[in-house]
Amino acid sequence: MRARYGVPLGIMAAGAAGVAYAAGFEARSFRLRRVTVPVLPPGMGPLRVLQVSDIHMVRGQRKKQRWLQSLAGLRPDFVINTGDNLSDPDGVPEVLDALGPLMEFPGAYVFGSNDYYGPRLRNPARYLLEKASGRHGLNGNPPAVGVIHNPWEDIRDGFDAAGWLNLTNTRGALKVEGVSIGLTGLDDPHIKRDRYAQVAGGPSGSHDFSMGVVHAPYLRVLDSFTADDYPLVLAGHTHGGQLCIPFYGALVTNCDLDADRVKGLSRHTAEGRTAFLHVSAGCGTNRYTPVRFACPPEATLLTLVGRE
Repeated sequence: MRARYGVPLGIMAAGAAGVAYAAGFEARSFRLRRVTVPVLPPGMGPLRVLQVSDIHMVRGQRKKQRWLQSLAGLRPDFVINTGDNLSDPDGVPEVLDALGPLMEFPGAYVFGSNDYYGPRLRNPARYLLEKASGRHGLNGNPPAVGVIHNPWEDIRDGFDAAGWLNLTNTRGALKVEGVSIGLTGLDDPHIKRDRYAQVAGGPSGSHDFSMGVVHAPYLRVLDSFTADDYPLVLAGHTHGGQLCIPFYGALVTNCDLDADRVKGLSRHTAEGRTAFLHVSAGCGTNRYTPVRFACPPEATLLTLVGRE
């Protein structure tokens, strides 16, 4: 009897322990990633950019709020928010409170699908099926129906009131330490709201440095930014794979980006040009899958330095 049931019970116990770790510890084990990117024109001093992404705020997440507030102590030159701030229609006050200290710094933002629509319970295995079929989000799929509409306008108004730039399919610029930074942003490609034709043409010659900003790093968007000669693109959306296999990595990216570039700094090439791509693993999860494994929640402090 002991031999018959010992192994299955051991497997069940290990699985339960893994879930407890992924939900109870790692999903709240917030980290700061530090990255140096050689993209500035030669001779230009360093710029420190804090990227926050995929907060997926739910009411009552006090530890996450306090951690986000503490990031203001880094004193970045500017902040980029790459979307998916909500996972609860009632979470707007918590988002604005958590980001309040960071909104004292210059900043800009784009939105992700979860800013517009509330999450739904879904089978995690669907991400593997979507990867196999090449169908992600609304790209090639029927439009979303019967979804919860989040109060994204309230977040927009809060960010705008603080002076952050709304980069929804548009261009903007920040002046930091006498340096003019051009920013070109897109709405979320995951739900087909990106309109690159409205911002095409490459960086403006009136800025000292320019970069692209988008929520979901779909290849069509990365190709466009890179072909237009943007040296750096910031994105989020992937959660770093969220549930990863130790010593192997992510199984899915929830878009058509390859798993080798699911998070962190990499390069992207299109039409003979190359750009740096940074994908944030984000600091939250969908409220219905509040787990992370081998992929802790994060924000990133990017130090931009001169090209060699």
